[in-house]
Amino acid sequence: MTQIALGLPRVRRDPGAMPSMDGRPETGALVDRYGRVAQDLRVSITSVCSLRCTYCMPAEGLPVIPKDELLSAEEIARLVGLAVRDLGVREVRFTGGEPLTRPDLVEIVRRSAEAAPGTPLALTTNGIGLDRKAQPLVEAGLCRVNVSLDTLDRAHFAKLTRRDRLPAVLAGIDAAHRAGLGPIKMNAVLMRETLHDAPALLAWAIDHGCRLRFIEQMPLDADEAWQRANMVDARELLDVLGARFALTPVGRDDPAAPAEDWLVDDGPATVGIIASVTRPFCGACDRTRLTAEGSVRSCLFGDEETDLRGLLRSGADDATIAEYWRGAMWGKKAGHGIDDRSFVRPVRTMGGIGG
Repeated sequence: MTQIALGLPRVRRDPGAMPSMDGRPETGALVDRYGRVAQDLRVSITSVCSLRCTYCMPAEGLPVIPKDELLSAEEIARLVGLAVRDLGVREVRFTGGEPLTRPDLVEIVRRSAEAAPGTPLALTTNGIGLDRKAQPLVEAGLCRVNVSLDTLDRAHFAKLTRRDRLPAVLAGIDAAHRAGLGPIKMNAVLMRETLHDAPALLAWAIDHGCRLRFIEQMPLDADEAWQRANMVDARELLDVLGARFALTPVGRDDPAAPAEDWLVDDGPATVGIIASVTRPFCGACDRTRLTAEGSVRSCLFGDEETDLRGLLRSGADDATIAEYWRGAMWGKKAGHGIDDRSFVRPVRTMGGIGG
């Protein structure tokens, strides 16, 4: 076997090989061996992105997945409908790469809304192109949007993303507000070069009705430059923000929510911190993931994948596909183990997995 470069997997499970179900209880839900139940579905629809963020993409981008290897809009909708109807999924988020680069995104959202009526559909995006797509997406059934924005300093943005596109991101956020997608969540990855931009970003988010969440950088960058000793952690961010704002911890409303919240200057505004590395929340994780090629991943950091696309295209019925999905989640690991000596980075990078 040969390894495919730049973040795509070495191995795809033979769709004829059913994941082990040994010891699994009789339930239709996506339960794992540790009692967690997956109810939050993340669907990557492309590996293509309009930016080249250093914590995610290589400068040259990820290999383009051939169109016939991507799940189609119809296939995505079928899996979304199956997940909600038969597996207990309660919310769905479309990711990438950058999902706005996919020409049929509006169709994907529309078909998924029809397949799973009443289920909240969300989008994680860098915002480039959202000024043109926000209203059509809302009309198709999109409910919420998360926009990735790490800094308001245009030079810092260009260096971090390798693209001078900050005005396009801000235009996308403005369009999302006008389309009724607020309150918009903003995601900012903690990086050494933008740490001191964080207070200005928080002030801007509050002024513009956005809910900002900072995310500790994880070892999912294509350049493999991440080092535990050099990352900016939640404690350091709180020190920087605390020099300008009074922060009061309020924790999590939902144990499965990744962000811990702090009131800013006694509220009502809050800021969230997703401390994936230093304060892991693996024990309450409720996510299941589909890659753009149609494989189930039970964890960001687990290279084990179960191919549902092969089942779809070989004529398998929904009951069979659901059983494979249940088996894939039954084998989920206890946690990512970043601080363990035995930790091995996943082959896929964040851009190849989906946020």
